[in-house]
Amino acid sequence: MKHPIIIQGGMGIAVSSWSLARAVSKEGELGVVSGTALATVFSRRLQLGDLDGAMRRALKHFPYPDVAARIEHKYFIEGGKDKTAAFATVPMPSLNPGAPLVELTVVANFVEVFLAKEGHAGVVGINLLEKIQLPTLASIYGAMLAGVDYVLMGAGIPRSIPGILDLFSEGHPAEMKIEVSGAEQGDHFVLRFDPKMFGDRLKSLARPYFIAIVSSATLALTLAKKSNGKVDGFVVEGDKAGGHNAPPRGAMQCDATGQPIYGERDIPDLVKIKELGIPFWLAGSYGRPEKLKDALKLGATGIQVGTAFAFCDESGIETHLKVEAIRASRSQVASVFTDPVASPTGFPFKIVNISNTIGEALVYLKRERVCDLGYLRELFKKSDGNIGYRCSGEPIEEYFRKGGREADTVGRKCLCNGLAATVGYGQCRGSGVEAALVTAGNEFTDLSRLIREGMDSYTALDVIKYLRSYLDSITLAEVLAPVTVS
Repeated sequence: MKHPIIIQGGMGIAVSSWSLARAVSKEGELGVVSGTALATVFSRRLQLGDLDGAMRRALKHFPYPDVAARIEHKYFIEGGKDKTAAFATVPMPSLNPGAPLVELTVVANFVEVFLAKEGHAGVVGINLLEKIQLPTLASIYGAMLAGVDYVLMGAGIPRSIPGILDLFSEGHPAEMKIEVSGAEQGDHFVLRFDPKMFGDRLKSLARPYFIAIVSSATLALTLAKKSNGKVDGFVVEGDKAGGHNAPPRGAMQCDATGQPIYGERDIPDLVKIKELGIPFWLAGSYGRPEKLKDALKLGATGIQVGTAFAFCDESGIETHLKVEAIRASRSQVASVFTDPVASPTGFPFKIVNISNTIGEALVYLKRERVCDLGYLRELFKKSDGNIGYRCSGEPIEEYFRKGGREADTVGRKCLCNGLAATVGYGQCRGSGVEAALVTAGNEFTDLSRLIREGMDSYTALDVIKYLRSYLDSITLAEVLAPVTVS
C-alpha cells in the first residue's frame, strides 16, 4: 500500500475529532482521531443531547446492540442537560476496570472511528498515548471494530502495541505491562482485555498499520528491533510540536524565559532512521509546502501536521478560541510557551497564550485543584502491596497523603479538565465552568498564513491545498537534491 503523504496530527482531547479526521481522509490523506479520554468525551456528547444525531447514528452500527443500548440509556439526555448542571462522571481508569467503563471505552472509540470513516473510501487513524496506558486495550479494540486503518502512539516506548494489534486481529485476548512507581523486581502488573467479553460472534478483524511517534533514532531503532510485532512506520517529532514534547536529553536546563533548552543532542539522526528502511514522516513545524519538499528530499514519506489543522473549522476547539487564536496571529501577538512543569506526566507541555484560559497564571491560581477524570494519574505500589493512584495536579493534601513529593506539585495543571473545556466539554462546578487549556506547536504564531483574503477562518481542505501547493511542480532532481537539516 502507498501511505498518505500528509498525516493530520492526533490532537487530544477531541481537537482531532471525527469531523476533522473525516474531512482530511476524504481528500486522500491520513485523517486521525484522538483516542485520549474518549469515554468522557462520548458520554458528554450524549449528555449534551447529541443534537445532530451523529452519536446515536454510529451506535446503531455497533456490532453488539445490547451494549450500545445500555450506554445510550445511561448517558443520553433528550434536548441536552441544563447548562448549569454538572456532567455525570464516568469511572476513572484503573488497573481493574469494571465492565461498564470497559464497554463505554470500546463503544466510544468505535463511534469516533466509525464516523471518521463514514461516507468515503479514505484511510483513518487513531492516536493514543503510551503515558495513558489504562484505557489502551479497550480503545484499540473499539477502534479496530470500526475498521481503523492506522494506530499511532507516542509519549513513551510502545513496544507491546504491534503484538496487541496482531492478537486482536485474530480474536485473541491481549495484555500489556503497566508502569507502577515503586514496583520491585518480580512484580508483574498487567492490564488484560479479552474480546470474548462481547461474545464469540466476531472471529477476526483487519490488523491496522502501527506508526510509532519518536524523537530520536535510538528510540526508532529500539522499537524496530525489540517490539513484539511489526512497526510499520515512524513519525519523527521535534521539540517544536504542540502538546507534550520529549524532554531534552540529559539534565533539563531552562532559558531565561523558563523554557527547556534543546540542543544538538536532541536533533534526530534522520540518516540512521532512513537506514532502517521503514517509512517515516517528519513533524514539529513542518506545516509548510517548503518543509514538505524538504522532508521528501530527506527520504521521508511525508509530514505530520497538527497545529495548522487544530484551528480549522472542522477541529473540535471551541469557535471563540479559534477566533481569538487567529486574531492573535494576525496581530502578531500570538506566542507559545513550553512549560517544563505543567503536565503531571513530567514531560514539557506547550501552552498557548489565549486570555481567560488556565495558561494565564491568574486563571490557573483561581482554579480549585480537582482530579476527577484521572487519565494522567500515576500508579504506585502501596506499602501493603496494593495499587494506589495519585496525580500531582490533584489536591495537594491528598497527593502528600499518597506519598507524593511537594516539588512535583509546583506549577502542575489539570490537563484533563482543561483540555476537555477547550472542546466544549468543561465540567460545571460551583465556581463556574472549567477554564480551557489550549496547546499548539510553534507554528501557532503564524496561523494567518492559512487564511484566504477576505476570510476570517479556514478549512481542513485549505490546509491540504496549501501543503500540496508545490507537489505538482516537484521534479525527480528536486526530490533527490540534498537539503540541510536545521
